[in-house]
Amino acid sequence: MTDQLTHFNEQNRARMVDVSEKDVTKRVALAESQISMKPETLARIREGRIEKGDVLAVAQVAGVMAAKKTWEIIPMCHPLPLTGIDIQFAFVDETTLAITGTVKTTGKTGVEMEALTAVSVAALTVYDMCKAMDKEMIIGPTSLQSKTGGKSGDFHRGEK
Repeated sequence: MTDQLTHFNEQNRARMVDVSEKDVTKRVALAESQISMKPETLARIREGRIEKGDVLAVAQVAGVMAAKKTWEIIPMCHPLPLTGIDIQFAFVDETTLAITGTVKTTGKTGVEMEALTAVSVAALTVYDMCKAMDKEMIIGPTSLQSKTGGKSGDFHRGEK
């Protein structure tokens, strides 16, 4: 891990990092988020009783689409040929839905932002589909859990 920020030029202004000299490697990033809500809301999601439709199916597609478009909404992200995106859900307890996103590529830069964007947009989609019955939902925490590949090496949350 480096303390040097690479997204600034000599004038200390933002720039997109030049990755043309970097090696192509297999890269994988895993991000997690969660959304907490009223027990009735989560029960209706689980039972497929939300009027707008299948919340988890829509959120899954939204997460995949978001990962593919990350470079369009995060200014300094590179457009990447993603080779795999997987969004999964788990019912943690009666009020919490966990969202996990795994994004893969073979390229010159990592997919951490794509994984984080995927789970964030999936959580926002759950909120959007359920807000009519529960405006008090809380999204987060959202975090990178791991990443592999690239010059900076592997990262696994909690490891020193």
